[in-house]
Amino acid sequence: MNHDLRGPELPPARGPVSAAVVAYLLGRGPLPGAEETGGADAYGDDLQLALYLCYELHYRGFAGVAPEREWDPDLLRVRAALEQRFLSALRADTPAHASLDDALAALLVEPVEGTGVSHYLRDEGELWQLREYAAQRSLYHLKEADPHAWVLPRLWGRAKAAMAAVEYDEFGGGRADRVHARLFADLMSDLDLDTAYGRHLDAASAELLAIVNMMSLFGLHRELRGALVGHFAAVEITSSPGSRRLAEAMRRTGAGPAAEFFYDEHVEADAVHEQVVRHDVIGGLLAEEPHLAADIAFGIDATEHLEGRFAARLLADWRAGRSSLRTPLPTPLSHIS
Repeated sequence: MNHDLRGPELPPARGPVSAAVVAYLLGRGPLPGAEETGGADAYGDDLQLALYLCYELHYRGFAGVAPEREWDPDLLRVRAALEQRFLSALRADTPAHASLDDALAALLVEPVEGTGVSHYLRDEGELWQLREYAAQRSLYHLKEADPHAWVLPRLWGRAKAAMAAVEYDEFGGGRADRVHARLFADLMSDLDLDTAYGRHLDAASAELLAIVNMMSLFGLHRELRGALVGHFAAVEITSSPGSRRLAEAMRRTGAGPAAEFFYDEHVEADAVHEQVVRHDVIGGLLAEEPHLAADIAFGIDATEHLEGRFAARLLADWRAGRSSLRTPLPTPLSHIS
């Protein structure tokens, strides 16, 4: 796993908004104006990349970008405008359940057999499709649990203790070799993918960027702490069965032992996490702040909405026999599909 402390290189822009943000980060031009940000597609490549670049300054940053840009007031104003467009779209477009109980119950209903990405990869996915899936997901998995850690100062009591316990597991339980980001890098090595942090940003679709941006959005804003907990619940409750199918896909295609282990580990760990999140994180938060029930439900529903968009994009591309990536991956050295 590449630990370049300079951060990854800035990616090519995907439109006028992201082009202006890239130029500003490098000290080569002004930020986008209100007309540009206001006219950008809330789910499109240009806005989602620009927002991702703003958020990434709070993680590892980028090579050649001054650390002071993280809290640059002009850049934060642009980020706020982009966030407002994205959040407004999420609130308007997310199908909402009638209650938090309904939203949680829906997470326990498995997709119709064969309709989800993990079903497809288990039953008929090819190695090149597993590589594409891993390359896109690496934008989150190489910083797995980091966006969720921001909610810890915004919780207390039972919710804080339970959330910290789950995060401790995600960060390897005190063992560097068991940190989930490390395990995913090992999976990527099995698939002959470059494990450098942020390496596959240019290849990732807007649909994937939106998922990662949603986590950062919810994590960075205290007022959205309920939505972050809802998102976290959606991830943990649905992870175990999906991970089981992905582990089977890795075995069927001979991806490698580390690729299998990453998902096998999540089958076991997330089955336990599901109960902790439902009863102690959500239960503890509602005991202290019952008015956040609607926000928790929104976090669940928004996660399902964006994951559904990402799945639809992947399956449409793959069933048509084309790549789901914006830019091609290098040809693998030891796995030829």
